[in-house]
Amino acid sequence: MTPRQRQLWLWVALPLLLGLALRLWFIAAMARIDGDTLIYGDIARNWLEHGVYGFTQAGIVPRPTLIRLPGYPLFLLVCFRVFGVEHYTAVMCVQCVIDLLTCLLASALAGRLFGRRAAMAALWLSALCPFTASYAAAPLTETLSLACIVLALYGLERWRQTTRGVNRWLWAIMFALAYALLLRPEQALLAVAVLAAMFWLALQPSSSEGTLRWRAAWPVVLAAVCVLLPLVPWAVRNWRTFHVIQPLAPRYATDPGEMVPLGFQRWYRTWAIDFGSTEDVYWNYDGADIDIDDIPTRAFDSESQYQQTDALLADYNRTDSATPALDERFENLADQRIADDPLRYYVTLPVARLLNMMFRPRTEMMPIPLDWWRRGPHPGKALFAAAYAALNLAYFVLGGIGFWLWRRRKWDGNSALAGAMIAFAVLRCAVLLTLDNSEPRYTLEFFPLIFILASVVFARTNDDRRLSSCRS
Repeated sequence: MTPRQRQLWLWVALPLLLGLALRLWFIAAMARIDGDTLIYGDIARNWLEHGVYGFTQAGIVPRPTLIRLPGYPLFLLVCFRVFGVEHYTAVMCVQCVIDLLTCLLASALAGRLFGRRAAMAALWLSALCPFTASYAAAPLTETLSLACIVLALYGLERWRQTTRGVNRWLWAIMFALAYALLLRPEQALLAVAVLAAMFWLALQPSSSEGTLRWRAAWPVVLAAVCVLLPLVPWAVRNWRTFHVIQPLAPRYATDPGEMVPLGFQRWYRTWAIDFGSTEDVYWNYDGADIDIDDIPTRAFDSESQYQQTDALLADYNRTDSATPALDERFENLADQRIADDPLRYYVTLPVARLLNMMFRPRTEMMPIPLDWWRRGPHPGKALFAAAYAALNLAYFVLGGIGFWLWRRRKWDGNSALAGAMIAFAVLRCAVLLTLDNSEPRYTLEFFPLIFILASVVFARTNDDRRLSSCRS
């Protein structure tokens, strides 16, 4: 091995080792095994032990459910079979490995697009990113979703460089898109973006003909069918079990027959912005008290509205249970507030929630107060949160600069990949604007794009390793 090769291996190994240490530290110090993790784990255990995709019920057969897609419970089921039931530490270690492989794949894609220096930059940026690394320490869908995004984009670029027929890269794309869709329903947006880019590529004129190559589009049609195919048994199961047409998962995570508090959620959308309100109010409804002091002043347009809200919450807190009568009162209150300022409800607040998800300190996995800006007795935590927010902003700024540089240098043969990335980001933002609750993890899917785009900042314009497709 030459000295240059040894140096290259060192530059690859060092960020991976540091990234491994970072993830293992998160697992050892800040593992999160609660909330959705326990829901997924309960489903996986019952699926493994009883053959029932459902929740545990004391003394009887588990109750079937459809509130979560089967992708992540299937992953947990495999881990439970190999490492032991509810052995979540092993699950997190597996996620750690998957996340580092995702970093390598993002680096490989950046290298193919922009050269060796960009590949190294993407590897360092992704391996040492604490925001994605922290989710390796949480048995949730995020780590696997990020892996699917990068695999789909890498497969798209490799497929573009081949004959664009049925080959291993097409199968890689199909697997990534299909499994992403089984993890979370909104990952259909990834499939739409990538398949549209593939279809656009297939219909480009060939080098020898000036006509559109309609026949070349059939592999894309095959890919689209294969992506949707895994949802068929899931939809059939839901019809046979619940007698409902549900090919994905319900928006409000409720089983058929369960009450959906649409009035409360509509009222919540008339004032909610930050993640703190999600934890203190949104997640507490129908199960725990809601304190009027946890609701910001923007939730009240007048003193009478404050009194009305206080009385409504007091009635709810007596039982901590959602009822149709309470929901109707929340609906009436929401109607008042929307009539007072429709622009606030339909434009200002949705945009504010999206910005909060993107740019608030991503400390939701840490013992940091939700109102981090109030120093109180722990000024160090407030300073750490502010620094964390600055780091998050720096990633977005680097990604934005990289996008501008890539566009300025022309994407040439990579326009399909660039279009898929832009489309995925825009579609995801559009969907996030419709959500009730602000959660930073919903914008974590932007980071694979950021790693790749930010690497452009560190690339040489005359890099001899740059792909010929970028020069064509």
